[in-house]
Amino acid sequence: MLAIRTRRRKAAALATAAVLAAVAAPSLTAAPATATTASAATTASDYDSTYYKDAIGKTGDSLKSALHTIISDQTKLSYSAVWDALKATDEDPDNSGNVILLYSGVSRSKSLNGGDTGDWNREHVWAKSHGDFGTSTGPGTDIHHLRPSDVRVNSVRGNKDFDNGGSAVSEGGGSLTDSDSFEPRDAVKGDVARMIFYMAVRYEGGDGFADLEVNGQVDNGSNPYMGKLSVLKAWNDEDPPDAFEERRNQVIYDESQHNRNPFVDHPEWVESIW
Repeated sequence: MLAIRTRRRKAAALATAAVLAAVAAPSLTAAPATATTASAATTASDYDSTYYKDAIGKTGDSLKSALHTIISDQTKLSYSAVWDALKATDEDPDNSGNVILLYSGVSRSKSLNGGDTGDWNREHVWAKSHGDFGTSTGPGTDIHHLRPSDVRVNSVRGNKDFDNGGSAVSEGGGSLTDSDSFEPRDAVKGDVARMIFYMAVRYEGGDGFADLEVNGQVDNGSNPYMGKLSVLKAWNDEDPPDAFEERRNQVIYDESQHNRNPFVDHPEWVESIW
């Protein structure tokens, strides 16, 4: 009789353990999936009911105006503070001591910031002369369009507009250039386009700086225009935001300027405005 009771107790214990295991198992697999989903959604829909609430549902000039008001609420950096900001925004995800250079794609030590060959410097994607803002606090220090770039490749780009075609840029990661335009490597074409569209919405001429606008040509010289609109729109479509660009937008929002590039969160808004 004792042996029978012992066997029954063992069976009951095993059955209970099996039930507990079945209950526990889903929670172990569900938690990472939930975390991944939340992380992936952070850059867009999570902000639609808060940050972008006054822009949702609008199109055209109304959307552009609403976004201008939203993103103009920002903390402005000094030009010297940009160095440290870029070390955070453009950090190499595989090497925390390096930054990824925009045009070449090279991973380079954060400590090699400067103006010598082999260094990286602060590239103004919306060229400073296209609006005559230099390095003034505001458009000249807005890190939504400032990126680490190899000193020599940055010099090759100069203040050229963006377009397809040209000859290969030495150590430019696949970038091309000709006399009046620059074509970045494929992996960042959309990034470049969305930075340009951000600048055209953020700086509308009401804060002492030029009204920056995207237009349909290259060779804009010192005018406050940047081209080429049709090409930039195509790049936005062909190269959608990736994890690096989305993380960069979030770091700027959380740690420095506290505003966002709306076209990283909603690339479809480019077509709605232009």
